[in-house]
Amino acid sequence: MSVASVMPSNHLILCGLLLLPPSIFPSIRVFSSESVFRIRWPEHWSFSFSISPSSEYSGLISFGMDWLDLLARRQITENKIYCENCLVCEGSEWLVSIVIENCVAAAGFSVGEFAALVFAGAMEFSEGLYAVKIRAEAMQEASEAVPSGMLSVLGQRQSKFAVACLEAQEHCKTQGIEDPVCEVANYLFPDCRVISGHLEALQFLQKNSSKYHFRRTKMLPVSGGFHTRLMEPAVEPLAQVLKAIDVKKPLVSVHSNVDGNRYMHPKHIQKLLAQQVVSPVKWEQTMHAIYERRKGTAFPQTFEVGPGKQLGAILKSCNLQAWRSYSHVEVLEASEDTEGPL
Repeated sequence: MSVASVMPSNHLILCGLLLLPPSIFPSIRVFSSESVFRIRWPEHWSFSFSISPSSEYSGLISFGMDWLDLLARRQITENKIYCENCLVCEGSEWLVSIVIENCVAAAGFSVGEFAALVFAGAMEFSEGLYAVKIRAEAMQEASEAVPSGMLSVLGQRQSKFAVACLEAQEHCKTQGIEDPVCEVANYLFPDCRVISGHLEALQFLQKNSSKYHFRRTKMLPVSGGFHTRLMEPAVEPLAQVLKAIDVKKPLVSVHSNVDGNRYMHPKHIQKLLAQQVVSPVKWEQTMHAIYERRKGTAFPQTFEVGPGKQLGAILKSCNLQAWRSYSHVEVLEASEDTEGPL
């Protein structure tokens, strides 16, 4: 017998990696009270639903989702959290396979792009996890070769990001650094950037922040200058893994970090995922591409599901009208106490 699950339409979901169902069968704990069941995938996620005969389809069972808790299992690699956020748009109908049929688009921030692609059915969960492992190890090795880092910069309209990076590179040359790197690595929202490169260059920017009209700067707790050409050694190992993965056409459109546009086909995915390692994350551009709509067209509800509310804060700065329909769904970390409340 077929089973159907129906959820409201006109929703956007901002989700973390572990919304994706694990490829292994769970150790299921079931509690029943009349027609309400609670099932938990240890270290992954849990949910509660009620069952009743479908009023729309004869012979089918309707699953009413009462709540969904994602248990964010954090795996630290290259000083980053694997379960970074991804964006999924306008889902309506969920089947038991947890595939959203009516999504409009998906995007993931940096390593979260793998989560978006797995969510969209472009690759298996295990394949995405393995690719992220190889990516993290290769990027960590590259970061150890050069003292580098990332600097968050909150600017203003008159801020001179390009000039600042060029002058920081020139400063590094006077310090004997050959081929110095200082580049914008993340476009977050208007006048907010993350700059990556040699530590000497980033320290120069901090000391001279007023010259370039930077309102605030802060070093990020990462181990390297990610999303710049300093990560070039990591491209080939990741490219080889991606070639071995059976990448499929996504079930929903997925936007690339490299240019903010939608992936066209599987080979396009393989190419740009490798290129993303040495390219800036154009998240601001992605937000504009996803939420662009004609004047008067209503924005769907947006849910961020994942650790933290960073994507919601960025959305607010990029598109206030879209953010007005935004909500955050708390994510619980898996604990060793498996007998805890669901």
